[in-house]
Amino acid sequence: MTDSRGSGGETGIPKSGSAAFAPFEAWSEWLKNNMDATSATQGSTGEEAGAEGATASDPLMSAMQKLSDANPMSNIIPLDWMEISKSLQTLMKREMSDPQRAMKVAMDYNRRLFETNMKVWSDIASRFWGLPRQEEEEEGKPDKRFSAPEWESNPYYETLKETYLLASEYLLEEADEADGEGEAEEQQRLKFHLKQFVDAMAPVNFLLTNPAALKRITETGGMSLVDGARNLASDLEEGRLSMVDANAFEVGENLATTPGKVVYRNELIELIQYEPRTERVHETPLLFLPPWINKYYILDLSEKNSMVKYLVEQGFTVFMTSWKNPDSSMEETRFEDYMSLGPLKAVDVIREITGSEKVNPVGYCIGGTLLVMTLAWLAAGDDEKEKHKFGDPTFMVALQDFSEVGDTEVFMDEPQFEAMEMQMLERGYLDDRKVANMFNLLRSSDLIWANVINNYLLGQKPPALDMLYWNSDGARMARDAHSFYIRNTYLENNLIEPGKVELMGRPIDLGRITNDLYAVGAEKDHIVPWQSAWQISKLTNTNSTHFTLAASGHIAGMISPPEKGKGYWTGEEGQNYETAEEWRENAEEHEGSWWEDWRGWLEQRSGGQADAPRVGSEQYPPIEDAPGTYVKEMHGSEE
Repeated sequence: MTDSRGSGGETGIPKSGSAAFAPFEAWSEWLKNNMDATSATQGSTGEEAGAEGATASDPLMSAMQKLSDANPMSNIIPLDWMEISKSLQTLMKREMSDPQRAMKVAMDYNRRLFETNMKVWSDIASRFWGLPRQEEEEEGKPDKRFSAPEWESNPYYETLKETYLLASEYLLEEADEADGEGEAEEQQRLKFHLKQFVDAMAPVNFLLTNPAALKRITETGGMSLVDGARNLASDLEEGRLSMVDANAFEVGENLATTPGKVVYRNELIELIQYEPRTERVHETPLLFLPPWINKYYILDLSEKNSMVKYLVEQGFTVFMTSWKNPDSSMEETRFEDYMSLGPLKAVDVIREITGSEKVNPVGYCIGGTLLVMTLAWLAAGDDEKEKHKFGDPTFMVALQDFSEVGDTEVFMDEPQFEAMEMQMLERGYLDDRKVANMFNLLRSSDLIWANVINNYLLGQKPPALDMLYWNSDGARMARDAHSFYIRNTYLENNLIEPGKVELMGRPIDLGRITNDLYAVGAEKDHIVPWQSAWQISKLTNTNSTHFTLAASGHIAGMISPPEKGKGYWTGEEGQNYETAEEWRENAEEHEGSWWEDWRGWLEQRSGGQADAPRVGSEQYPPIEDAPGTYVKEMHGSEE
């Protein structure tokens, strides 16, 4: 029987070549002829598909680039509208390469949009007449962007919200459907920039479609607009988006307050020894190697969430590395300097002060990458005593295998690396704002748009949260060291190849590391995917790797005091898992904080009890009170 709806057979959709499809096919042909050059640049590094050439040949791209370069808001909202435009064009081209499917998707979208609008108005009518409404349970957590009651009670706002959510869903689903049509890196870049576009277009981000902002204008007699404009002017002057009330915190006053002394200082580190809180302590001290991309005091925030305070109260002797904030005079500082002046020097100072033969190191994020390279460097030497001056290490959300790095890969291709190197050649360092913008874009809805709404649309002060203050207190990157790090990790992933990296004359082979390891990943980490953090169990030659998966993300998952623990997972001791997924399938879930699990592991590897050592020694007398000087060197200033 012939389908009465046309020549589309059972689907009811006209077939390619029919008169109904002529406009779609014409559009598809135009797109194919006019967009090849632009889409070829998506993730390309070749000369023929260079970004500059594509921009020059495309008037829209050229205009977008000029507007972006001249826009002072680019420091506040660091979206790459060029890449967003390319991603939208690439997706459109893919869609129109199959006009029949594109028409089917469009029809399905219009059907669901009609059904959604009908439901909204049906609910409004039911409320008006006092009729019972059919409640639907929402999947997952409610979208906090639409928490104002008007998004549910006002038909205009509810329709606007549902239309936005439906359009966003379709756009991102179509990006997923396009998987396999391009290289993996290109596809990841496409999805990332489309997600940026979706987050940016939320109606709550605009004054005239944000009911809470309009209500506040009425309540304040328009003063919220004045305050918002003042906040914006201040941020434009500073060249960054305010995320926290900076006046609410001061390092050394209400942050980083655990008592201690700086017992050693060189041109790259200050070494802090914390005062004991117990009469007896574990014999083996701890050395923290935090990331130098931020300040160390994420590990010593306020008293209620300080990891340092927790450990000294459990009878551990804790030392902390506080990195120098590089300026232009340090552009020649090498990655080898970070190793020799950092952990290698610190461990000798600690052994002299405490009398301990070994020190248990803890590497956090980039600090963990430095630690694993240091351990491999020591293992490549001939001095047996030197090989064992570090005890059993802990790696907190640290990467060694950079095969899978999540969305950060979007920022780590060769052209962007070359652009970053040009900036560092001009200044001698990488500005911390560049790094901060990258991490903020990974969670743009929470870290960018939520602050835009609060600061500018609502005209309110940023919140006073210690973790956000630390997040805004960034550090610069020394040119030579940072280039070496990015090249050998994100770009070439050389650490997983024995001998490919050489430091101070020794080849780095992670397989030479034989210590027992404790590694922890974070379930929702957007910087170090937990599956990648788990890989250290396959890269080293250890007999025992205790891997723990913490709830939450890269920062909140690590700063998890027992009274606020959100849970964690551990595998079976002694069990050898082939993949991270196999580990997860067999992992046991626990309540509380992973700190308690880690403390038990440390106690078994920290020797017996001994009298607490004094702070400093004759050779290394205390220099000044913690938190020291280096941590107070602010971003954006060279001292």
